[in-house]
Amino acid sequence: MKIEQQMPINRNMVLLGLIIGMFFSAMEQTVVGTAMPTIIGELNGFSIFAWVTTAYLITSTTIIPIVGKLSDLYGRRSLYLIGTVIFVIGSGLCATANSMEQLIFYRGLQGLGGGMIMPLSQTIIGDIFTAEQRAKWQGVFGAIFGLSSVIGPFIGGFLVDSISWHWIFLINVPFGLLSAILIFVGMKNELVRPKEEVNIDYLGIITLIPAIVLLLLGLTFGGDKFEWVSLESGLIFGFSIVLLIVFGFVEKKAKEPVLDLSLFKNRVFATTNALGFLLGLGMFGAIMFVPMFMQGILGVTPTQAGSTMTPMMISLILASIIGGRLLLKVPYRTVLTAGMIITAVGFYLMSTMGVDSNEITAYAYMIIMGFGMGLVMPTLMIAIQNEFPKTKLGAITSASTFFRSIGGTIGITVLNVVMNHSLETKMKDVVSEQTNPMLQGIFQKLADKTDALFSILIHPDLLKLPDTIKDTVIHSIQTAWSDSFTTVFLTGLIFIGAGILVALSVGGGRISRERPEQHTPSNQTAVIEKPAVE
Repeated sequence: MKIEQQMPINRNMVLLGLIIGMFFSAMEQTVVGTAMPTIIGELNGFSIFAWVTTAYLITSTTIIPIVGKLSDLYGRRSLYLIGTVIFVIGSGLCATANSMEQLIFYRGLQGLGGGMIMPLSQTIIGDIFTAEQRAKWQGVFGAIFGLSSVIGPFIGGFLVDSISWHWIFLINVPFGLLSAILIFVGMKNELVRPKEEVNIDYLGIITLIPAIVLLLLGLTFGGDKFEWVSLESGLIFGFSIVLLIVFGFVEKKAKEPVLDLSLFKNRVFATTNALGFLLGLGMFGAIMFVPMFMQGILGVTPTQAGSTMTPMMISLILASIIGGRLLLKVPYRTVLTAGMIITAVGFYLMSTMGVDSNEITAYAYMIIMGFGMGLVMPTLMIAIQNEFPKTKLGAITSASTFFRSIGGTIGITVLNVVMNHSLETKMKDVVSEQTNPMLQGIFQKLADKTDALFSILIHPDLLKLPDTIKDTVIHSIQTAWSDSFTTVFLTGLIFIGAGILVALSVGGGRISRERPEQHTPSNQTAVIEKPAVE
């Protein structure tokens, strides 16, 4: 006869494994940036060093929606283990790189693993907790992500200065393996769909991957390797759009689509993903200019510039925890709208900064901005996970991560274009307003050289000019750069403002209260064969 026994997942072990895995995979994104000057100096690859980040971004973003769907079909445990092993192997190989080309290839491999770990971590949280518990833990995991961003630059700087840049990758290996072991043991009783029921959407996968890769390549190199309006741009974006259209038709007919388009009929799914996309557009694109503003305009040291985001991330951590608690009492719409409004206030305040601002003011504004983001980010995941059965948890969680990631990529590109265009315009105004022929000639040579302008702000000694003329040149460049910074944040504010309207349309949904005994994933049942008693 068959006897059903309760075979629970070891929640504490799984939680520890997730915390370790998420912390180090998230920290990797900030540690590498800190070590990049040293790596460039040793591997001599300045012309292609941006690919170290781009390769990771492309592979991690591309794999997100695919691994989410596959986890619904094959379970989280096996795919999390595969992702962790790939991440660990990629990390180990990065530490052995002898050239920039090797490092770029290995970072792409590492990105595949990282792109599997991050969404699966969020999905497993949704599996093992009730909706109420999820609200508390998602905030904690958001705090872990924020904490990794805060201490990443410090750890990276320490390893590079004290040992070697190779260790920023090697440090992932033991902790990654520990995370894999904990998840492997802790989730050994996970129930997965019988193999005969699995239908993989191969056609969807092979159309989605090149579509995303082409889109990200176009966004990365547009305006740099080729003009936005050019044959190259038209071919890259054109093929990407065609493949996305084909992907849409494929998904409508697939038995198990990678991205079920019918999910967008759900109000919460559609609005939270739109909100995540808009938040990514404004947040990632604008924030990348803050350290440059602090160093170039306010005159902080390079070391201080690397940690300028710390106040914002600490504020984000606190807000993530508070937001999770608030969701137990108020609808999603209330927390999301409040968070977006606070973020909008922070963006506006940041846009008011200028050459006369000081560090204290900048930190205060960043704290406000971070608090708003901290209310929104975990709420998006909690809301979307609460709307669907656990058979779709992987797909909808990955979709949320994917849209926010794509929004961030597009935001970085768009606001970088805004920054460069604004700076060129401001410098042309400086040229036209200048009556001194000597100064006018200097500004004309610098007007369209944005990299040179920033280098002069950081290293004013590059200008071999009399002090009186040098001071005038530097002040004019600072003013132009500061005005362009204002334009960037006002542009980002448009995206955040649109996000407020989307947040208001989420509806009155709120966390549905479940009793623990109703929550099967944390209490999974295994069917064990026993011999009949005669």
